[in-house]
Amino acid sequence: MELFNLSPETTDFLVKLFVAVVLGMALGLERVVAHKTAGMRTYALVSMGSALFVIISEMVSMNYINASGINLDPLRLASNIIVGVGFLGAGLIIFKDSQLVGLTTATGLWVAAGIGTAVGFGLYSLAVVATALTLFVFTVLWYVESRIKRISDK
Repeated sequence: MELFNLSPETTDFLVKLFVAVVLGMALGLERVVAHKTAGMRTYALVSMGSALFVIISEMVSMNYINASGINLDPLRLASNIIVGVGFLGAGLIIFKDSQLVGLTTATGLWVAAGIGTAVGFGLYSLAVVATALTLFVFTVLWYVESRIKRISDK
């Protein structure tokens, strides 16, 4: 199996993940300007993570749609992963000196669950792209948010 194939299906999920990150960033930008805790990275990760789980659901459903006589719903497992990691992420979010801490870490963990789910279903290209976008969100957007906060504090 080729790791990364630029088929129409691959192009479709690339566009979906990219659009989800950009739209999440746009929402987060407003939150940064308003000096809210959840900013560009958090919103971008939640948006991309949601898109990732929908893409996984669509791709996996296509793999099992022709399986006759099999009473198997692989998406139940995926949905339970989402819920379980949500509870795990909630434990990472705490208040420290009247400030919310750990929100981006929790959303990153949630996206990591999506990446792991994609890999588990054999959707390697999707997992690689989602990982690259998550690293972009964690690194580049951290820098962008810092600059915006400095500018808006003046």
